[in-house]
Amino acid sequence: MKVVMVLYPGNGHKIEFGELEGQPIPGSADGEIGLRQWLESEGHELVTTTDREGGELEENLGDADVLITTPFWPVYVTSEVMDQAPNLKLILTAGVGSDHIDLGEAANRNITVAEQTASNVVSVAEHAVMCVLNLVRNFVLQYNQVVNGEWDIAGAAKRAYDLERKTVGIYGAGAVGQLVAMRLKPFDVKMYYYKHSRLGNTEEAVCGFRYVRLDDMMAHCDVIVIEAPLTPETEGLFDRDVLFSMKKGAWLVNTARGAIVDRDALVEALEEGHLAGYAGDVWDPEPAPPDHPWRTMPHHMMTPHTAGTTIDAQKHYAEDTRRCLQAFFAGENIEDDHLIVEGGEIVSGTYKAIYEASES
Repeated sequence: MKVVMVLYPGNGHKIEFGELEGQPIPGSADGEIGLRQWLESEGHELVTTTDREGGELEENLGDADVLITTPFWPVYVTSEVMDQAPNLKLILTAGVGSDHIDLGEAANRNITVAEQTASNVVSVAEHAVMCVLNLVRNFVLQYNQVVNGEWDIAGAAKRAYDLERKTVGIYGAGAVGQLVAMRLKPFDVKMYYYKHSRLGNTEEAVCGFRYVRLDDMMAHCDVIVIEAPLTPETEGLFDRDVLFSMKKGAWLVNTARGAIVDRDALVEALEEGHLAGYAGDVWDPEPAPPDHPWRTMPHHMMTPHTAGTTIDAQKHYAEDTRRCLQAFFAGENIEDDHLIVEGGEIVSGTYKAIYEASES
């Protein structure tokens, strides 16, 4: 079978430490998720490209059986893209998050869709905790002082606080949100959360959570962490009204999806000093253009969608991607935890709810 894989450019970078020292970055086009030797030994053809549209991607879709994409360098797999791939049988997301794929259209065409569920949830949760600490402690400004040859303790201290005894709210308490909470709990913070379906008593106790209404969480929390999927309901949810309903001087962290936060309203909230800072790992669109206002807005700590791309995370989703392919090539069922679309239906409960909401 022919496998087409679209990955971010490796730019010649190699792993610098550890057991994989000197090897290409696994999830890059140079590393090819470690699949080439195995695929070719099994008699399959692999085409790897960095072209997210047109170019090599378009040239090779016509006879592709499998398309592998990633949330970090997404191919937006629309019905038009599927039209170019009449033989397509499987779409794999190497990572977590498949909102770049038209799942309804994939179901209509009986194309199987799967992702590497839980492969990088720890990495994303750790990144979110890092963001919280960096914002609250005003770390970026202090780092820049050192780099720029400055030494202004008062200038650093005027926006720096302890995390201890702050109130943290988590919007979306799925796998990542719960891991964030468990990692913040030892800081002796008061923890609130909001999600549509309330967690059980045991889960709330483990996380140190208290369930509250969304508007109450916005008004009373010092830190808000967004860990919800992108849905018709969450898209643009953090608009001007919601951002300015947050506690003045609050910090906002988003490692979920960029489109959940209104781009221009966020810039306004930071420029006017209503929010103390924003840390985000996700953008809309991706990759973000050079003139994206989030690159230059004040008091930000933006990263280029790298929360889930640690070497450890890439090893996990590389292993999971290979297992999915092994099952598919052998005519066996891909594990249910990974499946999103199968047999002409959206079988993932989370994605099914998202799709049904978008159709209503």
